[in-house]
Amino acid sequence: MTISDLRNAATDSGAVAPDARTAVVRPQKPKAQRTWRSYSVYAGLALIFAYCLAPFYWMLVSSLRRTADIFDNTLLPAPFSLENYTKVFDGSTMFGQALLNSLIVAGTTTTFALVLGVSAAYAISRLDFRFKSVILGVIIATSMFPGISVVVPLLRLFTDIGWINTYQAMIVPNLSFAIPLAVWNLTTFMKALPFDLEEAAMIDGCTKWQAFRKVLLPLAAPGVFTTAILTFIHSWNEFIIALSMVNDPKIQTATVAISKFTGATEFQAPFGEQMAAGVIVTVPLVIMVLIFQRRIVEGLTAGASK
Repeated sequence: MTISDLRNAATDSGAVAPDARTAVVRPQKPKAQRTWRSYSVYAGLALIFAYCLAPFYWMLVSSLRRTADIFDNTLLPAPFSLENYTKVFDGSTMFGQALLNSLIVAGTTTTFALVLGVSAAYAISRLDFRFKSVILGVIIATSMFPGISVVVPLLRLFTDIGWINTYQAMIVPNLSFAIPLAVWNLTTFMKALPFDLEEAAMIDGCTKWQAFRKVLLPLAAPGVFTTAILTFIHSWNEFIIALSMVNDPKIQTATVAISKFTGATEFQAPFGEQMAAGVIVTVPLVIMVLIFQRRIVEGLTAGASK
């Protein structure tokens, strides 16, 4: 049998050669419409990106100008100068000590907020007791009061007990805003964790505390990490309480120190030095968020779906 006979036999039996099959044409969306939508999304994101970063960019550019060129409107400093950064750390402003004070206040606030927040969130998410929803609502409501509303009574109280010009005068008020934030975030996160894991650990011989420390807490690490970042940023940027409770340059934080920069004369505003100090205060937060952005997103979106 020849090859021609085989082809004729396949044709007679109804088989169709692969190259003779009819291609299925699927309708496609117009490329122009899809491209237009993509361009619109990218343009919107670029506009938002530029709007958010424009103030920081101008602050950075202004910090790199000379004092004589501080009011120039060029997009890039010409000439490039580190004069303002040198003045910030020349010792007269005590800005290095102020940065250390901010680190102490923000770090201590974050530590206490996490310890108390994790404990409270575990109790609210795992234990059954009356008025649990009311308590959670009261906790989050306390964080809605503006800081200026508590300055006067706290100033009177701290004056009576001798806390003015101390670290605790800044840490304790910060905790009143940081703890509700920590409790709310961690409660939402822990509610999404299954109860079966703790029960299995307790069946294997763990106590309630061991099940919490060895099973639940590691699983809650993304939420705890996110809460720590948000709490630290809030405490690092706090201004009104630190300004009201501290007037000693050795204790004041970086945000207060920037507001008290003085120029060569009484009526001269040191814009260049303030811009440089603002960059120094902002850059560590930006770097921290960029490095840990994946964990932050994981913590914020955890529990959104089961």
